[in-house]
This record gives sequence, structure tokens and C-alpha cells, in this order.
Amino acid sequence: MSPPQTSLRLLLALLLLIPATVTFGLEIQPFRTANRSPVIQIYGLPAETSSTLLKSGQWQVGLSQDIASIYSVNSNATEQILLDGELYRWALAARYGLTDRVELGVELPFVLQGGGFLDSFIIDWHRFFGLPQGGRDTAPKNRLRYQYTKNGLQKLAMTHADGGIGDISLLAAYQLYNQTSDRDHDTIALRSQLKLPTGNSSNLLGSGSIDFSLLLSGAMNRRTEWGTLGVYGAAGGMVTSDGDILPDQRQNLIAFGNAGIGYAPADWINFKVQADLTTPFYKNSSLAELGKGTALMTFGGTLKLPGNYLLDIGVTEDIAVATAPDVVFHLGLNKRF
Repeated sequence: MSPPQTSLRLLLALLLLIPATVTFGLEIQPFRTANRSPVIQIYGLPAETSSTLLKSGQWQVGLSQDIASIYSVNSNATEQILLDGELYRWALAARYGLTDRVELGVELPFVLQGGGFLDSFIIDWHRFFGLPQGGRDTAPKNRLRYQYTKNGLQKLAMTHADGGIGDISLLAAYQLYNQTSDRDHDTIALRSQLKLPTGNSSNLLGSGSIDFSLLLSGAMNRRTEWGTLGVYGAAGGMVTSDGDILPDQRQNLIAFGNAGIGYAPADWINFKVQADLTTPFYKNSSLAELGKGTALMTFGGTLKLPGNYLLDIGVTEDIAVATAPDVVFHLGLNKRF
């Protein structure tokens, strides 16, 4: 058995051995975010991976914001890529409990590509902690330039800021398992997402493709005398049409998954960390920005605000360098009715 598998089994065993009490910490739920690289966020990669569905007749409305700072330059004998800019993505999502087991939803994103303002802050941050700059400190600040060339042919070029409606997604979910007691809450759900080509692909607001994803998600929240401990995860696949962005290099079948763990010391706050992984989004490229599997880590937590609003706060880093933005700042506000 590998060390990660051993550690996971020991963690689950410890959760089962902890004595239960009537202490109720804020349940641990996944961050509703995904890879915001400008050449990946155009895909229908699901941000909603929770295994807890709404009850019949219940609504949830959410507004999320991701601010991604991007700088990556890479080349080989036949390819050159430069991704330099900032991406802002706001998403309004609504979900409805059709029955106690069936949930429907929709997500409407608004995407803005620009030069931004975070370059100096991130350069200073890297300098303070002794982190590599990767050439960011010598490049023009607050610039937008996305460029990819292969075999002397320019296949991607964007230098002017633009924004607008992105690709709309339709959501559906089915509750496979939901067990609740005075000490634990275990859930399993099957989720699907259909992404439609409603965004302008010429400015990377959309992909021009139809994407369909199917995923299985699960979670275990355990209440203890010290608060709530939770683990969750999801795994699935996505099939896409070629679309308008590098259509001859797109991978039409992509696997993805996430896993997270968290702790809630009280019913108004929790802390969590989440890893997201995918297989490559493009083929016929050895550049990490296109042809490598992606890996990112999100750190943060959730606050329960007056009126039963839930506010997610997270910071995402690319743990597989250049496969995701350098840093993403995530906020997500949700309310159930």
C-alpha cells in the first residue's frame, strides 16, 4: 500500500473512532472553483462538485468571483507560448431541489480578460518569500498578451482587453446516498453538466464547443466534541466537441477529480484545503501550459454570515507549475431559501 493510501485510511479510521457529541461545526463542502487558465477556463470543467443536494422545493443562489493572475512563458523546438494577463470571472448560479433526490441548476458566467493590477504585488510577494519569479519581474507590468505559435504558425493571439457573457452551463444531480445522524453526515451524489457555446470564442470568453461532464462525488462530515471534521472528493470525465480554440489539438475526453479535507471549530467558520487534478486539455504539445495534466491547490475556508449566508474565501496556487494561473483569489457567496 502506498504512503498516501495508508495516510488516508488512517485518517478515516481516526474520524470513526472519535466520540460523538452534540457539538455542531459548519459542514465541510468543496470550493466552487476550477482551473482559470485562459486556455482551460473555456472548457466546461465543473466547479460545483458537492455531494449534498437541496431538499424538494429548496433554492440556492450563489455569486462567485475568481481573480486569476497569469504569467507563463515557454518554448521548445517547434512551439512558443506566452500567457500574460489577468482574468476576472463572475458566475451567478441557481440550483433548485426538484425532489429530495433530484436537483437542477444553471450557471451564467461573465468573463473579463485584461492586463489587471496584481503584477507588482505578486513580484513583491515572490521576492519576500524567495520564490522564483519565472521572468515576471522583467516583463512589462499589467500587460495582456496571450500568444501561441507552432511550426511558425500563430495559432492564438490576444492583446486587447475584452469582457462579456461566457459559456452558460446547465446542471443536474441525483442523490445516491444521504445518511444523517446526531454525529455524522455522509453523502454520495451523481452530477452532470452541459456547457453551451454562448460566449465569444474570439476573445476567449468561450470555446465554441459543447461540453458534457459526468462525475461522482462523496463526503463525510463527522461531529466531535472539538468541532466538525470533514473529507470529500469527486471524480469524473468530460467529453467535448472541437470548438474554435486550437480545434486540431483539443483533447475531446478529459478526466478530472478533486479531494479536500477541513475542520470546523464552530458553527460559523471552517478551514479547508482542496486539490484539483485533470488530464491534459490539449494534445500534440509538450508545453506544460497545453499538453500536461493540471494540478492546483486551494486553501481557505467558509464563514457563516448573518441571514445564513455562506461566504467561501480561498487562494489557489498551481502546484504543477504553468498548468494553472500563478494565483487565483476566490470568493463565493451562497444563500439557501
